[in-house]
Amino acid sequence: MKLKTSKTEIVDLLKAWIAISLAFGILLKGSLGFQTAILVAAFSVGIGFLLHELAHKFVAQHFHCFAEFRSFDFMLVLAVLMSFLGFIFVAPGAVMIQGYVDYKRNGIISFAGPFMNILLATIFLALLFLKIFPLIAQYGFMINSWIALFNCIPVWNFDGKKILNWNKLAYGFLVAIAFFYSFVL
Repeated sequence: MKLKTSKTEIVDLLKAWIAISLAFGILLKGSLGFQTAILVAAFSVGIGFLLHELAHKFVAQHFHCFAEFRSFDFMLVLAVLMSFLGFIFVAPGAVMIQGYVDYKRNGIISFAGPFMNILLATIFLALLFLKIFPLIAQYGFMINSWIALFNCIPVWNFDGKKILNWNKLAYGFLVAIAFFYSFVL
């Protein structure tokens, strides 16, 4: 299946990737230097965000839905500004979906994002053990574990609520791995 996109979506994804990389780079700059921090953020947080959203999009399009990412520009600016204060809350945007989406499809589409972050965390963990790009691997493991766990909070419009409504076992699987990665390893 071919992934369908638009110029608007590509621009929104790039804006969000740049803003997220900048915000996390600002937080990391003290220990790494600004340029290194931006690169580490772009290849760990940025890729985690990008592939999380594309996973939602790909699965929604698999179900023959229209699905495109739209950035929340105000939240991107807020994330960058907050990073100067030493903390970040990131809500870069969301994949907007139109088409037939019942609770099961919605659960599967929602599962794809945090599951992608678990896969990425696992890849970064392997890179860390192999001592390949250790700084990016360490940060990538940590942040993707947290992104997965945060998105599994079962409230409001978070992925966790939709996954839990669809399949408690799938929800428990994601939360258990994300929790283990975030707090045990």
